[in-house]
Amino acid sequence: MSNHKQLAGVLPIVHTPFTSDNTIDEISLRRQLDWAFDTGADGCGTGMVSEILRLTIEERRRLTHLIPEIVNGRGPVFASVGAESTAQAVTWAKEAEAADNDALMAIPPTHTGLSNQDLTDYFTALAEATRLPLIVQDASAYVGQSIPLSVLVGLLDQFGPEKILFKPEAAPLGPNLSSLRDATNGTAKIFEGSGGIMLIDSFRRGIIGTMPGMDLLDGIIEVWRALQAGDDERAYKVYYPICALTALQMQAGLDGFLAIEKHLLVKRGLFASDRRRRPYRWNLDSETRDEVDRLFERLLQILQ
Repeated sequence: MSNHKQLAGVLPIVHTPFTSDNTIDEISLRRQLDWAFDTGADGCGTGMVSEILRLTIEERRRLTHLIPEIVNGRGPVFASVGAESTAQAVTWAKEAEAADNDALMAIPPTHTGLSNQDLTDYFTALAEATRLPLIVQDASAYVGQSIPLSVLVGLLDQFGPEKILFKPEAAPLGPNLSSLRDATNGTAKIFEGSGGIMLIDSFRRGIIGTMPGMDLLDGIIEVWRALQAGDDERAYKVYYPICALTALQMQAGLDGFLAIEKHLLVKRGLFASDRRRRPYRWNLDSETRDEVDRLFERLLQILQ
């Protein structure tokens, strides 16, 4: 991976826009990605808020090829390859490598409570399937099972920090980040994925990057740059509306993130529609929407 393809900084998760006939809206997808890099994203990739687990096989394949194509070298692209079986995940990993993605990210299977050895075997097979770096994702705060610290440390020991990176999202996020950092003597390269609500706390614990949704990307980038510059005043000022918005998203889990994020992407003029893949459990009610809009307005005023 060349230097401009370094996995670090603000790497937003791409949302999948849908047309009225429920197919991937490639025009909105392109608009979203162009905006992300114009706004200062360091790279991007797919993840849970890409609705990756709700896409058809053909759609998931299309997205795996389409995103690196549109990004066209502007930054590293990682592909979410986690699946219910090792065979599926390895197939997605090879597909991602063939499609010129720069890295892989994977959650463990979501339907099976696996032993430490089974988890290790699953991630080892993924790491060995391609030449690409693998981001080991624990998304158990909202999907799948948590990955014990000993498994994470074992993978790092086996493959090293250039090959294995981490995105631990199990609660409590901050202490878990610090545990992984300390257990690996600071060698683990760690990303956070809290949507922004834990970003400042995570930054102080030594993360190398953050993977937010696209909806608040300009604000997240501003917070990240302020933190890097040691400007706490600016960092907190921008962080507060982001934090309040994320709190609203979190109350309904993955569906909450998706509904509000897509609402804001339409509001920004990036998406033609806020359609999500059915079935889902939660819709944006009018009172939540009004509060989201008020907070979003505040964020935009601060960013002007």
